Amino acid sequence: MIDVSVIIPTYNRQNFIIESVLSVINQTYKNFELIIVDDGSTDETEKKVARLIKFYKDYRITYKKFEENRGSAFARNRGAEIAKGEYIAFLDSDDLWLKNKLKEQINFMKKNNFLISQTDEIWIRNGKRVNQMEKHKKPSGDIFEKSLKLCTVSPSSVIIKRDIFFEFDGFDESFLACEDYDLWLRLSLKYPVYLLPKKLIIKRGGSWEQQSKKIPHLDRLRIESMLKIINQGALELHKKERLIKELVNKTSIYLNGLLKREKFEEARIFNQKVPEKNEKKIL
Repeated sequence: MIDVSVIIPTYNRQNFIIESVLSVINQTYKNFELIIVDDGSTDETEKKVARLIKFYKDYRITYKKFEENRGSAFARNRGAEIAKGEYIAFLDSDDLWLKNKLKEQINFMKKNNFLISQTDEIWIRNGKRVNQMEKHKKPSGDIFEKSLKLCTVSPSSVIIKRDIFFEFDGFDESFLACEDYDLWLRLSLKYPVYLLPKKLIIKRGGSWEQQSKKIPHLDRLRIESMLKIINQGALELHKKERLIKELVNKTSIYLNGLLKREKFEEARIFNQKVPEKNEKKIL
């Protein structure tokens, strides 16, 4: 039986994908399968991965190619659908795992009967190591409130029980960015997310290809996620109050930005989707 299904979504990452795949192959923990989901790459990604698979002749590696680029949420979900492991782990194709990542994290989860966990990480920006700001430090346990302001969970660091992932229908494929913010926010309403406080992944950023850099107004997507949760109802009162407070704040900032740029029609349409900014009316 396979313990962990590792899913790498990739799109035009020919300069990074081989390093990422090798960081999985070289794990000290060996009971895993690796599913690479190519989300419509038009560069040399497919050829490079094919050469690597041929060289290693590793039966644990599956490569699945889609012709149309549909986004990271789509790619991760397709990988999860064919996953056979009890646990699912994600790795972005421009990030790396240290060799003991799977071993230490799986032991951490099994010892404590945790359903979801993440690890700490090393940040590399434009080739240089940088220190995290205080607001980016990862919480552990009940992460819901801290996850309202910004995403506190890195996909590359996560291991989650497969049935829990599907309990929440995976990533929302309508989100071309912030799909991770949306899933962890929804999930943390019900389940704690525990932190293994060891830097076991290398998170690389600053690349011009990164999807989040191509999509403007990320706060709008975070607002959409919070609205979705409100519309679903059944929120504990204190969590609902915290969510509404952050929703009001993010909505005000976003609408003011639209008005400053004289995007009046866009502001009018967006404002119709959002409940009244008065907290009593939202409640």
